Amino acid sequence: MSRTEAVAAAQRYFDQGGFHADLARRVAIPTESQNPERRDALRGYLDDELIPSLAALGFRCEVFPNPVANGGPFLVAQRIEDPARLTLLSYGHGDVIRGLEPQWREGITPWQLRQEGDRLYGRGTADNKGQHTVNIGAFAAVLKARGSLGFNAKLLIEMGEETGSAGLGEFCAAHKDLLKADVFIASDGPRISPARPTIFLGSRGVINFDLSVELRQSAHHSGNWGGLLADPGIVLAHAIASITDRNGAIRIPEWRPAGIPPAVREALRDCQVSGGDDAPTFDEWWGEPGLTRSEKVFGWSSFSVLAFKSGNPDNPVNAIPPKAWARCSLRFVVGIDGDDIVPAIERHLKREGFDRLTVTIPPEGRMRATRLDPDSPWVRWAAASIETTTGAKPAILPNLGGSLPNDVFSEILGLPTLWVPHSYSACSQHAPNEHMLGTIAREGLAIMAGLFHDLGAMEDAPT
Repeated sequence: MSRTEAVAAAQRYFDQGGFHADLARRVAIPTESQNPERRDALRGYLDDELIPSLAALGFRCEVFPNPVANGGPFLVAQRIEDPARLTLLSYGHGDVIRGLEPQWREGITPWQLRQEGDRLYGRGTADNKGQHTVNIGAFAAVLKARGSLGFNAKLLIEMGEETGSAGLGEFCAAHKDLLKADVFIASDGPRISPARPTIFLGSRGVINFDLSVELRQSAHHSGNWGGLLADPGIVLAHAIASITDRNGAIRIPEWRPAGIPPAVREALRDCQVSGGDDAPTFDEWWGEPGLTRSEKVFGWSSFSVLAFKSGNPDNPVNAIPPKAWARCSLRFVVGIDGDDIVPAIERHLKREGFDRLTVTIPPEGRMRATRLDPDSPWVRWAAASIETTTGAKPAILPNLGGSLPNDVFSEILGLPTLWVPHSYSACSQHAPNEHMLGTIAREGLAIMAGLFHDLGAMEDAPT
């Protein structure tokens, strides 16, 4: 009965206020990694909050400096029960994006957890403090029910994910023995829909890049010079328009997958994208024609213009501006050569006659695409465990539509990677009014307690 007891203990932790209390303390620490003034908060989150919580569960904790200058520190927590047993590596990040305090609606603030109905508001509730609080709570529930985990647990917490996980790859490469494990299970990102448990097995890659055109040193009066001087905003707009057709289908061959693998297509056949009640309405006409919604997000590449600037948007004047700039982004799947993405657009722009444009990559602008085979025995095992706990078949996504540093775990550490998210896509992640749903958090606690209990009952990796 210990599995039932572990799941029940995890649910009591939520029902009796333990989860709320732990998350409230963590949300109150303003760990904005994008704000240099919060460096002390990054270290304080580890020293003052997570280490005492994990030490109480029998974890031995050590904080490591980042090998990259100005990068956030890393916490490695270990509970080694028997070297002969299976070893789990888990992960989370304690840093958050900027609080954006003035933009939150009246009555809620980023640094105070507030519950309204099913919503738990606060910066980091969805990304990622709430998610790793769920998993730590599940560790505690299994220990309470069984007296031991039954496996060896290692937890890596970084404090710089929101600034591109600088140093994470270098740290893991330098500490392969410390982080050696049999499987990786962690939580981040959203479910495919609020009501459906989800497993994703990797992530789309991302590369952000800037397109810029500078035609002269200064602006000139549009009445005197209009029709004689090229407008850089128009030149840049046409260059961007050449990247996709008018419906968003990508025209650069190197950015288009050769196809969707049969195992991926089969897995996505059972996955219906839904963001919940507050989600925007789908634009069915947008993107690659002939694909389902889930195939567009999880099986294909997508191009976005994140920002565009020409002239002075805050105070327009009647002058032809000298230059224009745009920050663009490509999300891409396994099969696209990440190292050829920028050369490919440079070749494309040259073919299209846009020789004056410059392509540059910002420092934090790249993550690689990864994907565990949906037929992996670890996937089947995790799906069966979740279905036992919830009575519902989980959605299995070959990869997340967004991007995570999963390549560090799958490629550098060589682990099968399973992500079990405890958020949903309309959570206002990275925006004002960020929140997580209590119903998902409570179910997530039960799911993870079941997974961890089942892992502890295994003698060997699934086959």
